[in-house]
Amino acid sequence: MAQFDLDAWVARSGAIDLDAIAWIDVANYPVSPGTVRTLTYMQDVESHTIVYLRSLLSTRAIDDPEVATFLACWVYEETIHGLALARFLEAAGHPLPPRATPHGQEPFVKRLEAWATSTLSKMWSDFCAVHMTWGAINELTALTTYLRLKTVAGHPVLDDLLERIMRDESRHFFFYYRQADTRLRRPGAARAARLLVDRFWSPVGSGVGPADDLTLIARYLFAGDEGRAAARRIDETVRKLPGFADVQLLEAWMDRQVGPAGLKGGRNGHGHH
Repeated sequence: MAQFDLDAWVARSGAIDLDAIAWIDVANYPVSPGTVRTLTYMQDVESHTIVYLRSLLSTRAIDDPEVATFLACWVYEETIHGLALARFLEAAGHPLPPRATPHGQEPFVKRLEAWATSTLSKMWSDFCAVHMTWGAINELTALTTYLRLKTVAGHPVLDDLLERIMRDESRHFFFYYRQADTRLRRPGAARAARLLVDRFWSPVGSGVGPADDLTLIARYLFAGDEGRAAARRIDETVRKLPGFADVQLLEAWMDRQVGPAGLKGGRNGHGHH
Protein backbone atom coordinates (compact mmCIF):
# COMPACT_ATOMS: atom_id res chain seq x y z
CA MET A 1 0.00 0.00 0.00
CA ALA A 2 1.21 3.55 -0.74
CA GLN A 3 2.84 5.55 2.04
CA PHE A 4 0.25 7.47 4.05
CA ASP A 5 0.73 11.23 4.43
CA LEU A 6 -1.07 12.24 7.62
CA ASP A 7 -0.38 15.95 7.17
CA ALA A 8 -1.96 15.92 3.69
CA TRP A 9 -4.92 13.93 5.05
CA VAL A 10 -5.49 16.44 7.88
CA ALA A 11 -5.14 19.36 5.46
CA ARG A 12 -8.14 18.05 3.51
CA SER A 13 -10.27 17.62 6.63
CA GLY A 14 -12.84 20.08 7.86
CA ALA A 15 -16.56 20.60 8.30
CA ILE A 16 -18.75 20.58 5.22
CA ASP A 17 -19.87 24.09 4.28
CA LEU A 18 -23.45 24.26 5.46
CA ASP A 19 -23.88 27.75 4.00
CA ALA A 20 -23.27 26.31 0.52
CA ILE A 21 -26.39 24.11 0.68
CA ALA A 22 -29.57 25.53 -0.91
CA TRP A 23 -31.73 24.90 2.16
CA ILE A 24 -34.44 27.21 0.87
CA ASP A 25 -35.02 24.86 -2.09
CA VAL A 26 -35.44 21.68 -0.05
CA ALA A 27 -39.23 22.00 0.22
CA ASN A 28 -39.57 22.41 -3.56
CA TYR A 29 -39.04 18.69 -4.14
CA PRO A 30 -40.85 15.66 -2.69
CA VAL A 31 -39.14 13.61 0.00
CA SER A 32 -40.47 10.06 0.25
CA PRO A 33 -41.23 8.34 3.57
CA GLY A 34 -38.37 5.89 2.91
CA THR A 35 -35.95 8.77 2.47
CA VAL A 36 -37.16 10.46 5.67
CA ARG A 37 -36.77 7.22 7.60
CA THR A 38 -33.27 6.61 6.23
CA LEU A 39 -32.13 10.17 6.94
CA THR A 40 -33.55 10.03 10.46
CA TYR A 41 -31.71 6.77 11.12
CA MET A 42 -28.41 8.00 9.66
CA GLN A 43 -28.69 11.29 11.55
CA ASP A 44 -28.93 9.29 14.76
CA VAL A 45 -25.88 7.24 13.74
CA GLU A 46 -23.83 10.33 12.90
CA SER A 47 -24.76 12.17 16.09
CA HIS A 48 -23.92 9.02 18.09
CA THR A 49 -20.27 9.36 17.05
CA ILE A 50 -19.48 11.39 20.15
CA VAL A 51 -20.70 8.49 22.33
CA TYR A 52 -18.63 5.98 20.36
CA LEU A 53 -15.59 8.22 20.81
CA ARG A 54 -16.09 8.14 24.56
CA SER A 55 -15.53 4.37 24.60
CA LEU A 56 -12.53 4.68 22.26
CA LEU A 57 -10.83 7.15 24.60
CA SER A 58 -10.44 4.35 27.15
CA THR A 59 -8.59 2.09 24.68
CA ARG A 60 -5.11 1.84 23.18
CA ALA A 61 -6.39 3.56 20.02
CA ILE A 62 -5.48 7.01 21.34
CA ASP A 63 -1.90 5.93 22.11
CA ASP A 64 -1.13 5.91 18.39
CA PRO A 65 -0.42 9.49 17.20
CA GLU A 66 -1.85 8.89 13.69
CA VAL A 67 -5.03 7.33 15.07
CA ALA A 68 -5.49 10.02 17.73
CA THR A 69 -5.14 12.78 15.12
CA PHE A 70 -7.55 10.98 12.80
CA LEU A 71 -10.16 10.55 15.54
CA ALA A 72 -10.11 14.28 16.29
CA CYS A 73 -10.91 15.09 12.64
CA TRP A 74 -13.35 12.18 12.34
CA VAL A 75 -15.56 13.08 15.31
CA TYR A 76 -15.75 16.73 14.19
CA GLU A 77 -16.74 15.89 10.62
CA GLU A 78 -19.24 13.20 11.64
CA THR A 79 -20.88 15.55 14.14
CA ILE A 80 -21.38 18.15 11.40
CA HIS A 81 -22.91 15.42 9.20
CA GLY A 82 -25.48 14.83 11.94
CA LEU A 83 -26.29 18.53 12.16
CA ALA A 84 -26.60 18.78 8.36
CA LEU A 85 -28.98 15.83 8.11
CA ALA A 86 -31.11 17.25 10.93
CA ARG A 87 -31.25 20.60 9.13
CA PHE A 88 -32.31 18.93 5.87
CA LEU A 89 -35.10 17.02 7.62
CA GLU A 90 -36.34 20.22 9.27
CA ALA A 91 -36.28 22.09 5.94
CA ALA A 92 -38.24 19.22 4.38
CA GLY A 93 -40.94 19.51 7.05
CA HIS A 94 -39.84 16.49 9.08
CA PRO A 95 -38.07 17.89 12.16
CA LEU A 96 -36.48 15.31 14.41
CA PRO A 97 -38.40 14.41 17.55
CA PRO A 98 -36.55 14.57 20.88
CA ARG A 99 -34.36 11.50 21.47
CA ALA A 100 -36.16 8.82 23.47
CA THR A 101 -32.85 8.03 25.22
CA PRO A 102 -30.39 10.93 25.62
CA HIS A 103 -26.81 10.16 24.52
CA GLY A 104 -25.66 10.45 28.11
CA GLN A 105 -28.06 7.70 29.23
CA GLU A 106 -27.06 4.74 27.11
CA PRO A 107 -28.80 1.39 27.63
CA PHE A 108 -27.01 -1.04 29.95
CA VAL A 109 -26.01 -3.32 27.06
CA LYS A 110 -24.18 -0.43 25.31
CA ARG A 111 -22.35 0.48 28.53
CA LEU A 112 -21.40 -3.18 28.90
CA GLU A 113 -20.02 -3.18 25.34
CA ALA A 114 -17.92 -0.10 26.13
CA TRP A 115 -16.52 -1.80 29.25
CA ALA A 116 -15.74 -4.98 27.28
CA THR A 117 -14.00 -2.93 24.57
CA SER A 118 -11.85 -1.14 27.15
CA THR A 119 -10.98 -4.41 28.91
CA LEU A 120 -10.07 -6.16 25.66
CA SER A 121 -7.86 -3.22 24.70
CA LYS A 122 -5.92 -3.46 27.96
CA MET A 123 -5.40 -7.23 27.52
CA TRP A 124 -4.48 -7.27 23.83
CA SER A 125 -1.76 -5.08 22.34
CA ASP A 126 -3.13 -5.38 18.80
CA PHE A 127 -6.63 -4.23 19.75
CA CYS A 128 -6.34 -1.36 17.28
CA ALA A 129 -6.43 -3.89 14.42
CA VAL A 130 -10.02 -4.73 15.41
CA HIS A 131 -11.00 -1.09 15.81
CA MET A 132 -9.61 -0.17 12.39
CA THR A 133 -11.22 -3.19 10.70
CA TRP A 134 -14.57 -2.44 12.33
CA GLY A 135 -14.27 1.21 11.37
CA ALA A 136 -13.45 0.33 7.75
CA ILE A 137 -16.52 -1.93 7.48
CA ASN A 138 -18.83 0.65 9.04
CA GLU A 139 -17.51 3.62 7.05
CA LEU A 140 -17.83 1.66 3.79
CA THR A 141 -21.39 0.64 4.77
CA ALA A 142 -22.31 4.26 5.58
CA LEU A 143 -20.72 5.49 2.36
CA THR A 144 -22.64 2.90 0.32
CA THR A 145 -25.87 3.73 2.18
CA TYR A 146 -25.53 7.39 1.24
CA LEU A 147 -24.74 6.50 -2.36
CA ARG A 148 -27.82 4.26 -2.58
CA LEU A 149 -29.97 6.95 -0.93
CA LYS A 150 -28.77 9.50 -3.48
CA THR A 151 -29.73 7.07 -6.25
CA VAL A 152 -33.25 6.30 -5.00
CA ALA A 153 -34.24 9.66 -3.44
CA GLY A 154 -33.97 11.84 -6.55
CA HIS A 155 -33.78 15.13 -4.63
CA PRO A 156 -31.31 17.70 -6.04
CA VAL A 157 -30.54 19.47 -2.75
CA LEU A 158 -30.11 16.15 -0.98
CA ASP A 159 -27.84 15.06 -3.85
CA ASP A 160 -25.56 18.03 -3.14
CA LEU A 161 -25.53 17.41 0.61
CA LEU A 162 -24.86 13.68 0.25
CA GLU A 163 -22.03 14.30 -2.22
CA ARG A 164 -20.32 16.49 0.39
CA ILE A 165 -20.88 13.94 3.16
CA MET A 166 -19.65 11.10 0.94
CA ARG A 167 -16.38 12.91 0.27
CA ASP A 168 -15.72 12.89 4.03
CA GLU A 169 -16.85 9.28 4.41
CA SER A 170 -14.52 8.22 1.58
CA ARG A 171 -11.57 9.83 3.36
CA HIS A 172 -12.55 8.19 6.66
CA PHE A 173 -12.85 4.80 4.97
CA PHE A 174 -9.46 5.20 3.30
CA PHE A 175 -7.79 5.84 6.68
CA TYR A 176 -9.50 2.95 8.47
CA TYR A 177 -8.93 0.51 5.61
CA ARG A 178 -5.25 1.34 5.23
CA GLN A 179 -4.70 1.01 8.98
CA ALA A 180 -6.60 -2.29 9.07
CA ASP A 181 -4.63 -3.71 6.14
CA THR A 182 -1.34 -2.89 7.90
CA ARG A 183 -2.30 -4.01 11.41
CA LEU A 184 -3.96 -7.28 10.38
CA ARG A 185 -0.61 -8.47 8.99
CA ARG A 186 0.84 -8.74 12.50
CA PRO A 187 1.03 -12.28 13.94
CA GLY A 188 -2.31 -13.42 15.32
CA ALA A 189 -4.04 -10.09 14.69
CA ALA A 190 -6.13 -11.21 11.70
CA ARG A 191 -7.31 -14.37 13.42
CA ALA A 192 -8.46 -12.52 16.54
CA ALA A 193 -10.05 -9.67 14.57
CA ARG A 194 -11.88 -12.11 12.32
CA LEU A 195 -13.21 -14.01 15.34
CA LEU A 196 -14.62 -10.82 16.85
CA VAL A 197 -16.13 -9.57 13.57
CA ASP A 198 -17.75 -12.96 12.89
CA ARG A 199 -19.19 -13.05 16.39
CA PHE A 200 -20.25 -9.47 17.00
CA TRP A 201 -20.51 -7.43 13.78
CA SER A 202 -23.86 -6.05 12.70
CA PRO A 203 -24.68 -3.18 10.29
CA VAL A 204 -23.74 0.37 11.19
CA GLY A 205 -26.20 1.86 13.65
CA SER A 206 -27.33 -1.45 15.15
CA GLY A 207 -28.26 -0.84 18.75
CA VAL A 208 -28.51 2.91 18.13
CA GLY A 209 -31.76 3.12 16.15
CA PRO A 210 -34.78 0.80 16.23
CA ALA A 211 -34.12 -2.65 14.71
CA ASP A 212 -37.28 -2.41 12.58
CA ASP A 213 -35.94 0.76 10.98
CA LEU A 214 -32.74 -1.01 9.97
CA THR A 215 -34.67 -3.79 8.24
CA LEU A 216 -36.97 -1.35 6.43
CA ILE A 217 -34.03 0.78 5.31
CA ALA A 218 -32.24 -2.32 4.05
CA ARG A 219 -35.31 -3.14 1.96
CA TYR A 220 -35.60 0.44 0.74
CA LEU A 221 -31.98 0.89 -0.31
CA PHE A 222 -30.56 -2.56 -1.00
CA ALA A 223 -33.49 -4.31 -2.65
CA GLY A 224 -33.36 -5.50 -6.23
CA ASP A 225 -30.33 -6.24 -8.38
CA GLU A 226 -28.61 -2.85 -7.97
CA GLY A 227 -29.04 -2.79 -4.21
CA ARG A 228 -27.86 -6.36 -3.77
CA ALA A 229 -24.83 -5.65 -5.99
CA ALA A 230 -23.96 -2.65 -3.76
CA ALA A 231 -24.12 -4.86 -0.64
CA ARG A 232 -21.95 -7.46 -2.36
CA ARG A 233 -19.31 -4.83 -3.23
CA ILE A 234 -18.98 -3.96 0.46
CA ASP A 235 -18.31 -7.61 1.30
CA GLU A 236 -15.90 -8.04 -1.60
CA THR A 237 -13.86 -5.00 -0.51
CA VAL A 238 -13.59 -6.25 3.09
CA ARG A 239 -12.53 -9.71 1.83
CA LYS A 240 -9.33 -8.14 0.47
CA LEU A 241 -8.13 -7.55 4.04
CA PRO A 242 -5.71 -10.12 5.53
CA GLY A 243 -7.63 -12.99 7.13
CA PHE A 244 -11.02 -11.92 5.76
CA ALA A 245 -11.04 -13.69 2.38
CA ASP A 246 -14.32 -15.56 3.02
CA VAL A 247 -16.04 -13.29 5.54
CA GLN A 248 -19.85 -13.04 5.37
CA LEU A 249 -21.13 -9.55 6.15
CA LEU A 250 -23.84 -7.35 4.69
CA GLU A 251 -25.18 -9.69 2.02
CA ALA A 252 -25.46 -12.54 4.52
CA TRP A 253 -27.17 -10.19 7.00
CA MET A 254 -29.62 -9.20 4.24
CA ASP A 255 -30.41 -12.86 3.61
CA ARG A 256 -31.14 -13.39 7.31
CA GLN A 257 -33.01 -10.19 8.12
CA VAL A 258 -34.71 -9.26 4.86
CA GLY A 259 -34.77 -12.49 2.86
CA PRO A 260 -35.65 -13.08 -0.80
CA ALA A 261 -39.32 -12.16 -0.32
CA GLY A 262 -38.33 -8.90 1.38
CA LEU A 263 -36.02 -8.09 -1.49
CA LYS A 264 -38.79 -8.52 -4.04
CA GLY A 265 -41.07 -6.35 -1.90
CA GLY A 266 -38.35 -3.71 -1.60
CA ARG A 267 -38.43 -3.06 -5.33
CA ASN A 268 -42.07 -2.10 -5.10
CA GLY A 269 -41.20 0.23 -2.26
CA HIS A 270 -39.58 2.59 -4.77
CA GLY A 271 -42.77 3.02 -6.74
CA HIS A 272 -43.61 6.36 -5.19
CA HIS A 273 -40.60 8.04 -6.82
